[in-house]
Amino acid sequence: MKAMVVYDSVFGNTEKVAQAIGDALGAPEDVSVLRVGEVKPEQLAGVQVLIVGSPTRAFSPTPATKAMLRALSAKALSDVKVAAFDTRISMEDTDSGFLRTMVKVFGYAAKPIADRLKSKGGDLVLEPEGFYVQDSEGPLKEGELERAAAWAQQVIAE
Repeated sequence: MKAMVVYDSVFGNTEKVAQAIGDALGAPEDVSVLRVGEVKPEQLAGVQVLIVGSPTRAFSPTPATKAMLRALSAKALSDVKVAAFDTRISMEDTDSGFLRTMVKVFGYAAKPIADRLKSKGGDLVLEPEGFYVQDSEGPLKEGELERAAAWAQQVIAE
């Protein structure tokens, strides 16, 4: 199985999650883990599983993630299993009513990533997933890398 994990990262947390996902998907010769700026369209040829992740920034994916997804052709992901993830702050960790309201209205980065992957022909195999950081700059909450690896196993099991 040829798989690719594409991510953007601001403080390194999303990169750590992407690497844990890539490690769980299989051997390095079968799985590429690339930052969004490193991805070239021809690298998607033959990919059977594509997972894209971004930190949640202003309730959406990073501009680089959005640009990479927009650049894909309309059917670029036909017959490709796809999944999306983000890193985010848990609402349990904030006292801000304003932030809670904004999240209810605008959400997190993973859903728009998943929607774009589907619009490019991808077969979404799992609901978008969020992995939690302790604060806006991290670090990741305890157990999140293990949870990311388990989630990746679900992606390939589908």
